[in-house]
Amino acid sequence: MHQLILGGTRDQRLLVARAAEVNATPLTLDASTLPFVLPVLPKPRPRVIRIDDIERAFPDAQTGGTRLVLTQSMYLMQKWTDLLGEGERIVATADRAVLERCAPEALQRRGPWQDFGLINTEDTKDTKENQTFVSPVSFVSNRPTIELLARAFGASDPAERLRLCRETVSLDPESPVAWLACASACRETRDGVAARAALDRAAALAPEWEAVAYESGKLSLVYDDIPRARDAFQRAADLMPAFSAAFSNLGATLGELDEPAGALRAFRQALAHDPRSVTILNNIGVVCRELGRFDESEAALRGVIAIDRTFVFGHYNLGHTLFLAGQYADALGAYEEGQRRDPEQNRRQGCRLALMRFANLDAAGAERDLWRCVDAAPPDEREDLLLEAYEIAQALLTRHPELAPQRPFLDRIGAEIAKSE
Repeated sequence: MHQLILGGTRDQRLLVARAAEVNATPLTLDASTLPFVLPVLPKPRPRVIRIDDIERAFPDAQTGGTRLVLTQSMYLMQKWTDLLGEGERIVATADRAVLERCAPEALQRRGPWQDFGLINTEDTKDTKENQTFVSPVSFVSNRPTIELLARAFGASDPAERLRLCRETVSLDPESPVAWLACASACRETRDGVAARAALDRAAALAPEWEAVAYESGKLSLVYDDIPRARDAFQRAADLMPAFSAAFSNLGATLGELDEPAGALRAFRQALAHDPRSVTILNNIGVVCRELGRFDESEAALRGVIAIDRTFVFGHYNLGHTLFLAGQYADALGAYEEGQRRDPEQNRRQGCRLALMRFANLDAAGAERDLWRCVDAAPPDEREDLLLEAYEIAQALLTRHPELAPQRPFLDRIGAEIAKSE
């Protein structure tokens, strides 16, 4: 198993890392330039790869929802761990607080991080200061532009990042990494034409590199070209079958294109490599519900809640699935838990909670929750909420004659809708 060493001071972490290298000659990688070096192992192959301060490999200074895939830990660590064979491992150190900010998935042991054991320096009492260690072999790149890219993605100003990326491609026009980085900087500054041109150049230089296909898909999403995004994510997934984000985005695009069966297959493939992803499990739950596979939907959504009870839409989506499956009492409990945990008190979900009360013969509770949410909504949203509530309540009354005494609830909604027409 790989090791991620946390806690204590930096010197303490390095000491523990050195102790893990006894009887092995480690290959040390520079974390700050790691995203911009195409992964390759020298010969003879090292048994241990050492990465100190690994949080530096995941700069997160980009703005506006843009982040170069090379700087994302789920991709970068998957790429490196895919290279390793039996008996070969990574030993990394990290500042816990910084890592939690720039790569929280590492501490959640998601994706490739599930193969890392987390070691706290406080738990390694018998490491000796005077222990003898093998001297490491350092990996040194001969491309001076790599340092420029590291500076670019550490910069807080998007314009400075773009300037440094453009300088990089001018110095090394044959580098697919430089063009890919430049494409991301262009996307961040909303220059889609330049971003596409840079991606095309990267693709020409490295046609089999999944990172280029993935970035192409992300750019296509920005401009709502869903078919092109789907094709790009499919290409990325084909090129790197363990890249969960490629499959997750492929699933999302297939869903947008009204291909739920294909979306479900993609999401399940994503989950195979990232089994603790709340987002992927939630998407599986929603798509299974759309396909009428309520048992599978319920199982996935209960999995979401087991991983993260604070994810309120896990509760809401579970409630919706249970409602459609006719499990009204359990659906009510799920919606109540969602509203209890929801800091924004989502009005639509609050209205659906009211309808769960209606289905459970609680007319007074239904009235209270529905009008609390509806009366707080602006006019357009208010009308939409009322129309949805009317449709659901009417369907319930039709299906369940025992709800007939609660018909005034439906009539009041209908009267309010009539007022606005």
